[in-house]
Order: sequence, then structure tokens, then C-alpha cells
Amino acid sequence: MERRPRGKRPPEATSAKSLDVVFVHPDLGIGGAERLIVDAAVALQSKGHNVRIVTSHHDPKHCFVETRDGTLDVTVVGDWLPRNIFGKFYALFAYLRMILCAIWLVCFSDFPTDVIICDQVSACIPVLKMCGSNVIFYCHFPDQLLTKRESFLKKIYRAPIDKLEEYTTGMADSILVNSRFTDGIFEKTFQSLKGATRHVLYPSLHCSSFDQFVPSQERHSAIPKSAKHVFLSINRYERKKQVELAVAAFAALQHLVPCDISLHHPDQPATLHLVIAGGYDDRVPENIEYYEALVNLVDSFGLNGHVTFLKSIDNSTKLQLINDCTALLYTPSEEHFGIVPLEAMYLKRPVIAVASGGPLETVVDGETGFLCEPDEMHFAEAMKKFVADRELPRRMGDNGREHVVRNFSFEAFSDQLEKAVVKVVTGVQY
Repeated sequence: MERRPRGKRPPEATSAKSLDVVFVHPDLGIGGAERLIVDAAVALQSKGHNVRIVTSHHDPKHCFVETRDGTLDVTVVGDWLPRNIFGKFYALFAYLRMILCAIWLVCFSDFPTDVIICDQVSACIPVLKMCGSNVIFYCHFPDQLLTKRESFLKKIYRAPIDKLEEYTTGMADSILVNSRFTDGIFEKTFQSLKGATRHVLYPSLHCSSFDQFVPSQERHSAIPKSAKHVFLSINRYERKKQVELAVAAFAALQHLVPCDISLHHPDQPATLHLVIAGGYDDRVPENIEYYEALVNLVDSFGLNGHVTFLKSIDNSTKLQLINDCTALLYTPSEEHFGIVPLEAMYLKRPVIAVASGGPLETVVDGETGFLCEPDEMHFAEAMKKFVADRELPRRMGDNGREHVVRNFSFEAFSDQLEKAVVKVVTGVQY
């Protein structure tokens, strides 16, 4: 295939034909960042553009269905390179893997490219820019803020990586951020990029895929038949997701509800249940360790049999669990955006979330759910409201559906993303 010369196109050429867009992403698993990239690729494809994804890892057993059923063209490059050495140097190898993807794309692939969209790791941008590619960087959150520097050696190790992140991010032709919250953090973190123009592009829901979902008449087998009030947590098994808050709040709830509802009533079947589900990768030590810590926490509260753990659920299972729950518990603090609350609200389920970060922009307190301080008693008090008023989940669920359709539709997301892509190709402001 002949490679098309890169650079700016005149606006009339762009409007007359589709663009060739390549996404470069580190690990095409099942996290929120991956969901956004998949949705972005589907959005541009639905607009008539030619779309491909290049990634350093893609496991057909641990991915979104669009990346394995032929909907999207996925190419894996450099998966032979290790992710770490003896559990160390994750950031270094993530950068190397993305740089390798970039080298392959510009030197060895026959993909014609008008725009390359990369996210999470900006280190590949200099390679992409060397051959004149138009590059958009989508910032979920500054990478340097996602890791702790608990030792002097760690600080030394991270210092050049942090500088490289800031420098290479500034080389992008266009920068997108996933929320106003992330935009503010970007401004504070990257001091040299304060003047850089950024656009907020909220993640959205591919609503048509949700509309095709037909819930089973029977609740998911993980939920006991006696349970009348089911609370659900969906997050990766990572410490920063603070899933222990959901467990502690569920334990505290037992002291706030009537005795005949509490799990500790000896003569009544349990009517309360908590389901914890999320991404789990046995290649990641933190996933293994945090899962075990949560299991031990449940045991320490005496909640065995009243809490169910599920790992790496597929999309249909996730939708069924949301359909079956009374309310979603969303526990991360300072979350960059958070797509799961949107999914729950679109399926008419209220959300109890920490009052910080992305949920401040997605959950309407008192209307589509409750925004709480990150402690178990505040969460438990909010959970109690849904136990006490059986109509409250329905009322807030209806409000949530309307809120998502009005503010986070896939159509609006697609239009804004296409405008960003056209702008970087033509130079025409949007």
C-alpha cells in the first residue's frame, strides 16, 4: 500500500473524503482508558474514517468485544518486550513499548495516516513527529501523578521520565483532556505547558450497544435470591480505586438499618448483598495482592457469604449486574473521569460516589445519586436511604438516564472528536 504524504490538508480535501486515523495505545485491556479508546475508534469509524489501532498488548480473552470481533483493526507490536524486570521499572518499559510501536508504525507499516492519536504515554510522540505525522495526545491524567516516590532511588528513577513526559506531551499538535478536573491538574503539573491550548473531551457511552442489551429475567447467579438490596462496586483491583471503602461502608450499613434487615439477624435470610467486580490481570502483582487484601477485609468484618467477588467480567455480565443492583458504589478519590457511573445512570441505576474528581462533573448530587466524603459512614448513610425508600432508586435512576442522554451522548462525543481530528489535519479552528 502506498504511503500518503503527511501534513496539513486543505479543508475542502478533508470534507471530500475520509481520513486515515491510527490509535497508538499501550495495553488494550478492559479498563476505562481502553473503553474510551475503543469508543473513540468506533466513533470515527462511524463517521466514515479509516481507523486502525496499534498496541503493545492485546489478549482476546481480556479485551472489549469490538477489538476481537472484527469491528476494529488491531495490530500488536512489541509484545515480546517485558513489562518489567523483577517487578520493577514498569514506567520505563511502558515507554519503551510505546516507542517501539511508534517506530514500527512510521518505519515498517504500510498504513496511510492523516492523524495519529496516542494516550497515556507521550514518549512516542517525537518518533511520530519526526516523519511529519499529525499527532493528538489524549491525557487521561499525568502519568507522573499515578505513582508514589517513597524512596530516594525511586525519585532519581522517575525524574528523567517525568521530564520526558512533560516535554513530549508538549510536542503534540493537539492536546485533549477527559474532564475539567484533569485539565486543572494538567495546568498545575506541567508548568512549561501552561499556555498550551487544550480541549475537554468527555468520554461518552456508545448508547446503542447498551440499548441492545436485554436483561435476563433471572438475576445474576452471584446474587442470592433472598437479597432485596444489592450494592455493586465495579473497579479494577487496584489500591487507588479504594474498594475497601465499599466493604467498610457495607459493614457500617448493618448498624443503620432495622434489625430485621441487618445481616446479623439470626432468624431472617440476608436481604443485603454487596458485589465487587472489576478488571483483574494475573500478570499484575498489585491485582493479586489487593484482591487478597479485600477478601481478608471481608472476613475481618464477618461478611463472608454476604459479599461476592468477580474478576474480569465481560460486558454482558457487567450490564446484568448493573441492572440487578439497587445502587452503584463508586469509591475512587480524585478520579480523572470515571465511565462506570455513566453506565449505571444510563441503565437507570443511581450512583453513590466520592465527591471529588470526575464524579463532580457526572453525578448530580441528590438527583442522580449522592456525592459523599470518602469515609464509610457517609457512604453507609447514603446506602441507607435506598434501603429505607424503595422508590428512591427508580426516581434517581430515571433522572440519571435523562442526564446521560442530555450531556454525554455518543453522538456529541463523535462530533467533537471528529472536529478535533479535522482541525489538526486542516488547521481550521473549531
